[in-house]
Amino acid sequence: MNLYDLFVKPYENYSGIQILLEATGAFFGILSVYFSIKKNIWVYPAGIISTLIYVYILFNFGLLGDCMINVYYTAMSVYGWILWSKNSKDHVHVEVSWATNKERMFAGVLFILSLALVTLIYYYKPYIDNKFSIEGASLGLYHLDWANWLDVITTSIFLVGMWFMAKQRIENWIFWIIGDFICIPMMIFKELGITSVQYLVFTIMAISGYLNWKKSLKEKSTIKS
Repeated sequence: MNLYDLFVKPYENYSGIQILLEATGAFFGILSVYFSIKKNIWVYPAGIISTLIYVYILFNFGLLGDCMINVYYTAMSVYGWILWSKNSKDHVHVEVSWATNKERMFAGVLFILSLALVTLIYYYKPYIDNKFSIEGASLGLYHLDWANWLDVITTSIFLVGMWFMAKQRIENWIFWIIGDFICIPMMIFKELGITSVQYLVFTIMAISGYLNWKKSLKEKSTIKS
């Protein structure tokens, strides 16, 4: 696979509007991560714009299963926005901390439930992508390749990461780093070169976010002591 096949060929049949929409969604996705690093509540408005754009794109491509997952991302962003608004003194920035043992246990349960939910969505994906018609659709997981199974895992990782972020817990970055890194080869396999580069950028930004939030908490602890 050469660079042309990876970065140009997949977009040859796209319209100008489709390319613009995907680029806009990617831009707001990166902007959302930037705001998150800065502990700025604008992480959520930017993230909601990005996920809603992808909801529209995926719906129009008939990928309703993936579309539903992005609807969940949007709902989680609204939940996070509400929590950050309540916990922000200046209504813009928030304080961060490590998760409690109870929260980590809950995150483990959430991860398992997310695996089950996403696997269930993939099981019914032929029915969902067939515009909710069972006629001609064969249910099951037979259509999944290794990239799809990785997608099940990374989606669950991201859902837990979003929950930790909503709670302003530093652990959220660990989940973003792992999930984003896994997505790089997965997107190359799907011949989505531009998206793979985007996830590379996300991985680097997530590492930066992890270090930034740790430093912020350490500085706060030093001031208090």
